[in-house]
Order: sequence, then structure tokens, then C-alpha cells
Amino acid sequence: MKHIIPFVLLILLAKGLSAQNSTDIFEACRAGDLATVKALQNINADTLNSVDYKGYTPLILAVYNDQPEVVAYLLTQKVNTDAQDQSGNTALMGAVFKGYQQHVKILLENGTSVDQQNYNAATALTFAATFGGPEIVKLLLEHNANVNIKDARGYTAIDHAKMQGNTAVVEVFDAYIGNKNSTDGKK
Repeated sequence: MKHIIPFVLLILLAKGLSAQNSTDIFEACRAGDLATVKALQNINADTLNSVDYKGYTPLILAVYNDQPEVVAYLLTQKVNTDAQDQSGNTALMGAVFKGYQQHVKILLENGTSVDQQNYNAATALTFAATFGGPEIVKLLLEHNANVNIKDARGYTAIDHAKMQGNTAVVEVFDAYIGNKNSTDGKK
């Protein structure tokens, strides 16, 4: 029995430190504290793909809080770029929602799924059509975002742009569809 008590205490201490490290990684990513991110990774290599109580990953938080150095570092560490929070939203969707074109670009360049859907079946293109500007829509289309995906209510990204009265985005879609139809018709 004497030997079991120290062993149990050691396990509980390790679990407490692990929980503290996970909490710290999220704060470090929010704040753009790259030194702390690296230090926590050295303590626990799995910390970079950890998930908080809302389903946020370090990458989702770094993107959403516009921390380009931390985002770039996390991507060099091959974190899961398609991880979803409790609503099914990804880092790419967060970048689009916030209008962070540089994050959209780097995420796409690092293999993020452009057509991943959240739990309402919306894609990053849906977010861009609703909240974003024409440049982000163009960037997503350049990475082959599917304009025909419908959300849970049956609307495409183009429908969302029209409902929002976002004429600049509608014009981007019209030009893209026009160009695609003219190149598809050629043999």
C-alpha cells in the first residue's frame, strides 16, 4: 500500500500538469506568444493538436486572434488544419469570417480542405459570400472551392451573397461561372 500512494500522487500530478499545459497553449496562441508555444510543445508534443472545452485548437485560436507568427509555426509542425470546433467550424472558416486574407492563403497553401462543411453544412466559401470580401472569394475559388455545395437550409454560397446584397461578391461568382462555362465548352 505504501508504494501505491506515491504512484497515484505522481499520476494525479502529471494529469494536473498536462491540463495546465493545455490551458496555457490556448492562451499562448491567443496572445501570439510563440516562445511559450514552443516551450509547451517541448513539454508535451501532443499539445499543438489539443482541444479546449469549446473544441478550439491552438491553430483555430491563433488564426482567429490574428497571430501570423504562431499560425506559421503551427503549420510547420503539421498540426491538423481541418480540426473542427463544437460548431464544426475550422481555422479556415474563422479566417474567412474575420477577413484575414493572409491566413486564408497560408491555410490553403498548407492543405486545408477548402470544401469542409461545418455542422450547418456551410463551407468557407459560404462564410466568404456572407461576411467576406471579393478577394477572399477569389482566393477560395482559385483553390477550387465548390460553388454548388448547399448548406443545411439548401442555399449555396452564391445564394448567401445575393441575400446579403453583396454585389461585389456576386460579380466575382458571375465572372467565375462565366469563365468556367466558357473553358468547359472548349475541347
